[in-house]
Amino acid sequence: MRKTHRSKKNIEPDLIYNRPECSQFINYLIVRGQKATAENNFYKAMELIKERTKKDPIEVFDLAIKNASPLVEVKSQRVGGANYQVPQEVKPDRQFTLACRWIIQAVRGRRGKPTYEKLADEIIAASQNEGAAIKKKLDTHRIAEANRAFAHFSW
Repeated sequence: MRKTHRSKKNIEPDLIYNRPECSQFINYLIVRGQKATAENNFYKAMELIKERTKKDPIEVFDLAIKNASPLVEVKSQRVGGANYQVPQEVKPDRQFTLACRWIIQAVRGRRGKPTYEKLADEIIAASQNEGAAIKKKLDTHRIAEANRAFAHFSW
């Protein structure tokens, strides 16, 4: 018998922008349980984005998430004793999760600046279709395209 699906969590919106996406991103930023530090880094990064781009930081953030979200990914499928990388479409909630994860990985991979500056730089770069998160998305799409011949194994 199959397991029941987990119901979707209701995420509370953040305090300043009143958006659940921002709250979820802050939760992904948390390291060693320090939520206050993650919130400070996120809100400082948003102010820095506002200074640098002269645009609404939420619009820049949304555009960055949209640009970094993958449309397809590969999943390993075992068929007849062989493992195939089968390309599959990505659901919207997973798109958001992957985009956030890749942006945060890019931030943590950089050195030499405070976290909020690195976060602002990466969000601005992603909103302009540049940066490490966008490169990761393009690599994922390239792998899925290369394995398109195995798409008939998806079920």
